[in-house]
Amino acid sequence: MALVPTPPPADVIEPHTAPDEIETRAAFDRRLSTGSLAGLTVQGLRLDLSPVPDLTGTDVAGTLFVGCRFADREVGADLVRRGANVVPPFSGLPYPTQPSHLYTPEELAAGFAEGGFAGMYDTRVYEHFRAHGGALPDVKEALGQRLHDHGVDNALADATRAWLATHGPQSVVGVMGGHAVPRGSGPYRMAATLGWELARADRLIVTGGGPGVMEAANLGAYLASHPVEDLAAAIDLLATAPDFTDHDRYTAVALEVRQRYAPAHGLPRARGELSSLDWARTGGLAIPTWLYGHEPANLFAGKIAKYFSNAIREDTILRLARGGIVFAPGRAGTVQEVFQAATKTYYGTDGASGAYVFLNRDYWTRELPVEALLRPLLAASPFGDLSGTVYLTDDVAEAARALIGGVG
Repeated sequence: MALVPTPPPADVIEPHTAPDEIETRAAFDRRLSTGSLAGLTVQGLRLDLSPVPDLTGTDVAGTLFVGCRFADREVGADLVRRGANVVPPFSGLPYPTQPSHLYTPEELAAGFAEGGFAGMYDTRVYEHFRAHGGALPDVKEALGQRLHDHGVDNALADATRAWLATHGPQSVVGVMGGHAVPRGSGPYRMAATLGWELARADRLIVTGGGPGVMEAANLGAYLASHPVEDLAAAIDLLATAPDFTDHDRYTAVALEVRQRYAPAHGLPRARGELSSLDWARTGGLAIPTWLYGHEPANLFAGKIAKYFSNAIREDTILRLARGGIVFAPGRAGTVQEVFQAATKTYYGTDGASGAYVFLNRDYWTRELPVEALLRPLLAASPFGDLSGTVYLTDDVAEAARALIGGVG
């Protein structure tokens, strides 16, 4: 029998702390005051805004400025002459080539009040993506997208670092399921209630950032500081626009719910000032992709890591969700995620995994009998019999217990 492949070394796949990366103006100003930026990477900063920094006497040997804006072209040329590397923002792109932070719902929805769904930042980026080759972009577009997604990678590592240091990797729970589940339906309410329960137990919800089950889970986390009656009322309001293909109405009602049910107990809105330990209870995390940009943005996550690359996005969701994954009924995409996650668990690629919780026992044993293949597969893991991590249930409380019990 062939040897079982081993997972990659931990240092290959774990996010790295990068003390030489400068991603905020405050950090830049502190380093600039020392007289040297040598060897640093400065990412996505507006160095053309007042107070415009004076870089003429600064040591910039080996400094990389990527996606930064300067007061004029001569500043960048002077930096290159003095030993820096400058990758300026690409012209003509509606998105940053090196974002310094994760997106917020407000940023993705910017422009909706003036131009409806078609005028949103999120939609404008998607239309640009389609016009420049979609998943097979031209060279300039491909470079811009790769730089953007690298910036999102960096921002995501920064955003989750404090949470993981405090709560541990087993506190992050993924929620997968059908994008077409209508608002107000039984599966939608079940996923929202589970998201509410988990967020109140200090579990960070991570979803694929789309509509349906994904929106429901982030909605539950967004309302975690509210009583459950508010969650039910919010779902009832959202159910007046149940179909995500009705883009304008669907988005308008989501924004209405966000305004009406802002996080309680003095928690800030999901903006830059949001504490790295508060955002689990103000919507958690969503990781969507512009590959599916025809679907309206899920506007209930606290922070949004939106990628162009769907492959990076899918792997990132599953890498983070070490505290277990919830699978609500879904079709081919959800089944793909089941076994993509199972591969990581089987080989221990990202370390220990939590429970696999399947909502709707009949669906997963009869309609799509995934359990029959998954249990024997996990039982044969080189790390021992992991089949006991599989749970099938029709009860939110039972699902919550299986996931919350996974953290000591």
